[in-house]
Amino acid sequence: QVQLVESGGGSVQPGGSLRLSCAASGSFLELEAMGWYRQAPGKQRELVATITRGYINYADSTKGRFTISSDNAKNTWYLEMNALRPEDTAVVYCYARVLRAVQPRGPFDYWGQGTQVTVSS
Repeated sequence: QVQLVESGGGSVQPGGSLRLSCAASGSFLELEAMGWYRQAPGKQRELVATITRGYINYADSTKGRFTISSDNAKNTWYLEMNALRPEDTAVVYCYARVLRAVQPRGPFDYWGQGTQVTVSS
């Protein structure tokens, strides 16, 4: 079993910044991928940013504004969000894809509990 605990959400004005954190705990061999997804009211969950085997992928709407990073020794990753816009308002979920040391090795996907990001005047 793997647990993801995320924090750092809140309310900011347009142009403001937030930094989200996610920490993975439990039993696994490797974090094959880690990242962030979000779900705005009335919309489907969408990718924000991921790190997969060292490769970073961003949604087009976040390029140049958001930065994903990780501390692999702590199994923790972060999302720095700058120049926030009202359309960034969403519940943000951290995500991990893990591999196990024994069969079945996976991958297995896990999700955090979600944290609210609200951008408004």
